[in-house]
Amino acid sequence: MERSMIATRRSSPPASGPSGPSGPADQTGPVDARGASETAVSATALAPTGLAPAPVQAPAAPAAGTLAPEGAPPAQRSGGASLPGRYDRQLGLPGFGPAAQERLRGATVLVAGIGGVGGAAATYLAAAGVGRLVLVHPGALEEPDLNRQTLMRPEWIGGSRVACAEQTLRAHHPGVEIVALDRELSQLPELGRLVAEADVVVDARHNFPDRYLLNDVCVATRTPAVVAAMNATEGNMLVVRPGSPCLRCVFAEGDPSWQPLGFTVLGAVSGMVGCLAATEAIKIISGFGEPAAGRLLQFDLWDLDFQVLRARRDPHCPTCGGPSGSSQRPGPGEPQ
Repeated sequence: MERSMIATRRSSPPASGPSGPSGPADQTGPVDARGASETAVSATALAPTGLAPAPVQAPAAPAAGTLAPEGAPPAQRSGGASLPGRYDRQLGLPGFGPAAQERLRGATVLVAGIGGVGGAAATYLAAAGVGRLVLVHPGALEEPDLNRQTLMRPEWIGGSRVACAEQTLRAHHPGVEIVALDRELSQLPELGRLVAEADVVVDARHNFPDRYLLNDVCVATRTPAVVAAMNATEGNMLVVRPGSPCLRCVFAEGDPSWQPLGFTVLGAVSGMVGCLAATEAIKIISGFGEPAAGRLLQFDLWDLDFQVLRARRDPHCPTCGGPSGSSQRPGPGEPQ
């Protein structure tokens, strides 16, 4: 996923809303997607020729009533087990605590696109203790991907990117359940079910067709979404929850000039956008902090310029406008 809803301001300024934090966000810029259809296959089968990654097994927990040796890894996620020590530092956050951690452990996040943005988001969602990640991304790893896609490894060039991401995440976070799908979103007949089963969707695709598809399914199922995009040194992020402006409200039309595979990427920028997206997803799931629903974050690290625009719901939006967009069940974290 990388760039999506961004028109580089230095070269072709987008028709955005006021630059102040309280101004309405205009329909600016696009969102991207990709193209390549594959079928879901096991990670080992999708590895580059000659490379069969060994399965990573979680370390066994010490028997009840015994102490683990000093320096031994903490017990991994299981039914009624106590929380692993790896989360101690976040459990001390004011307003967080064990209840929030348990909500993360019981949650599912669908990450669409595991490139520079989606890979960073998946990394920190797993590190925070999200119990289940569904990763969707088509295609093989290429050498230019390595400047930003930190879940990838050079020996996987030519192999499935999503399978490599799965293996890397399993190595670091064996307690997290991971479902990897090497498929185009448009080639997933079960997309509606996958989105409906998710507590949050992270949209890190690199083209408008994929983003609009995800947006429409998320609105229909009332599944919160974090839409994240980058281009060069710029980043955009929009949080969509039931009742808030959706992607089509803010970006009514895609950008015909957008080249999904031709935009420039500074790896650190995509990583930053992915970390922001993971933080918003964690807040939505855990009830910690204040999710930025209805606000569009735009920034340019060229000169460290940040602005937050208030998005407005379009009453004529073909996706969320009218009764069909506001009469369904409450989403996660919403009052009943």
